[in-house]
Amino acid sequence: MEYLVRPMMAADIRQVQRVARTSWNEVYEGIIPYEIQDRFLNSAYSEEMLHRRLEHSFLYVAEHQDRIIGFANFSPLSGEGTVELTAIYLEPEVQGQGIGSALLQEGLSHSPSAKEVYVNVERDNEVGRKFYEAKGFMEVTEFEDEFDGHMLRTLRMVLKL
Repeated sequence: MEYLVRPMMAADIRQVQRVARTSWNEVYEGIIPYEIQDRFLNSAYSEEMLHRRLEHSFLYVAEHQDRIIGFANFSPLSGEGTVELTAIYLEPEVQGQGIGSALLQEGLSHSPSAKEVYVNVERDNEVGRKFYEAKGFMEVTEFEDEFDGHMLRTLRMVLKL
């Protein structure tokens, strides 16, 4: 499949919202109740919040035939050389085709001073966990995370560059 990875624009918001919802509903089925997913997505991926993210962080999209099929969000942390990968989501049917790797690489290539990239992933999110492990991320810690009244087991992982 041919696709283009590029910086996200405000015109992409609706499609990014669709990818976030589709991916979350697939990945977190059986991990996070649907009602909690829905509340989170309506807040974290609202048009207003995505405009804020565009102003204060770095977002990249993967596009195939004018359709957004994935996105990633990177935020520099206060410590010099530290970046947080806050989101990387793909439409379920395009997983395993190198698109997530391309999005990760795009973010890294625009963070030349980064020495470490951190990410949080739910322990029960096997697809996400295996993706990060395959890219060289190492577990730093595991903690309980109260997520809108639902307890999750979250892994904090780091990629040393």
